[in-house]
Amino acid sequence: MDSAHVGDIVGALGSIGQHDTLEGRSRWQRFRMLLAVIGPGLIVMVGDNDAGGIATYAQAGQNYGMALVWTLVLLVPVLYVNQEMVVRLGAVAGVGHARLIFARFGKFWGAFSVGDLFLVNALTIVTEFIGVSLALGYFGLPKTIAVPLAAVGLFAMVAGGSFRRWERFLFGLIAVNIVLFPMAFLVHPSFATSAHGLVPSFPGGLNSTLLLLIVSIVGTTVAPWQLFFQQSNIIDKRITPRWIRYERIDLWVGIVVVMLGAVAIMAATAFGLGGTAAFGDFTDAGAVAQALHDHAGGSVGALFAILLLDASLIGANAVGLATTYALGDTLGKRHSLHWKITEAPVFYVGYAALLLIAASVSFAPDHVLGLITQGVQALAGVLLPSATVFLVLLCNDKAVLGPWVNTTRQNIVAGIIVWALVLLSLALTASVFFGHLTARTIETGFGAGAVIGLLGAGAIAVARGRAERRAAVLTAAELGGLDPGQVEELDSTRLSRAERKKILEQDRDAFRTPALDTLERPVFSPLRAGGMIALRGYLVVAVTLVVVKIVQSIGG
Repeated sequence: MDSAHVGDIVGALGSIGQHDTLEGRSRWQRFRMLLAVIGPGLIVMVGDNDAGGIATYAQAGQNYGMALVWTLVLLVPVLYVNQEMVVRLGAVAGVGHARLIFARFGKFWGAFSVGDLFLVNALTIVTEFIGVSLALGYFGLPKTIAVPLAAVGLFAMVAGGSFRRWERFLFGLIAVNIVLFPMAFLVHPSFATSAHGLVPSFPGGLNSTLLLLIVSIVGTTVAPWQLFFQQSNIIDKRITPRWIRYERIDLWVGIVVVMLGAVAIMAATAFGLGGTAAFGDFTDAGAVAQALHDHAGGSVGALFAILLLDASLIGANAVGLATTYALGDTLGKRHSLHWKITEAPVFYVGYAALLLIAASVSFAPDHVLGLITQGVQALAGVLLPSATVFLVLLCNDKAVLGPWVNTTRQNIVAGIIVWALVLLSLALTASVFFGHLTARTIETGFGAGAVIGLLGAGAIAVARGRAERRAAVLTAAELGGLDPGQVEELDSTRLSRAERKKILEQDRDAFRTPALDTLERPVFSPLRAGGMIALRGYLVVAVTLVVVKIVQSIGG
């Protein structure tokens, strides 16, 4: 759709020619190629620790100590599986996530997916401006100056018409995250206490407040906008199937950075505020910075405020681009950082309008904005199962991915993740709707949900096994029509495992999705269509109840 998406890879740390390969390259040359590819995975992961993420991890540490570290460990495979699927989709299909959903599932489901994205992303950018105002407010700069200044800076960051310049600027902001480590060590953390947090527990009992925080951790760590951003950014960086292996390394680098950051933020509030009057009394990230200043020292408070400002700028940039990338996909307009403003006006005007609206909303009363920050993360967590379902369906679409479709193992892991996310959001919905549910009842619900999931997985496996057996019978019948000489010739042409692997890799590296308009659109079976409609109906109810919970919190 966009000619800027074809050409040399021009990254912050190097370049790769459009037709370059790894053949005959030394280890040093391969390493330099890896550096050139690194970017989309690292940026999307660090952008994950945005203002909402900082506030959510700080709340977990301030209210529950290190007791919820285990949630981060469980989210590592979720992060990798989800984002690795969009890596393949972006490199192979060459179009954004929104474009694929519209092309393969039609306008109804496309509007369903992209509509949710636009709403949650707009609110997420509001939280980024809240983070900017709270961080600069700590240093005495009023909101009336801080927010407009950040908005202008964020637009200038992307408006130069140079992908490399933008990526280098982001890498500079990412480097500021180094302040995480002195901040965490200055509060004298206990490694034994932190390690104990790896054991799953529900401090104070499994109630709606704790569930809302856990869903918020899920929503801020694995947000739907990440799927749209990374796929489009891979395309904008011109990464093709040949470099998928390097992009997976890029993704792992980002996951390590984001997990270390989340643990460090929890530790800063858990140990910096533990045993003080502020422990268990989270309000917002600005109050956390001040509390750390009062109880752990001015250096810790200042480092937290710097981290909050940096995270807010990275997050606003990444979420804003995710939205305008999707807007370009939806409208069929140019949407690349390689274009100048005059060459892609819709892309840049959409980005500017998004910043303007979010900056204006951020001037709402402070006590409301603090709760909205957590609420946005919870909404992202509730909407994540829907985004993951579309992702799994696309990664099983052979017309789109060809030899890059999900393996059986990948589908099993993805299915477990989707069902776990659904159960978590169901538990939150039930605990809000039925306020007097006990922890035992919720735990029983999780157990029943796990049994239902196993039964459903078994039924799917049986159905797939029958389909494979029918295909095997058809193949046998076809071979039965050959004479002995033809069968002998077929046997002699069979390849060794190593030969088959090499041919498969060559085929995979060369495969690109055909023009989407030439592909026959997949048809939902009645069962799948019913399940998708049920999921949509449930999400409407779940989102409504999350909003109810937030309103209740605002009202005390």
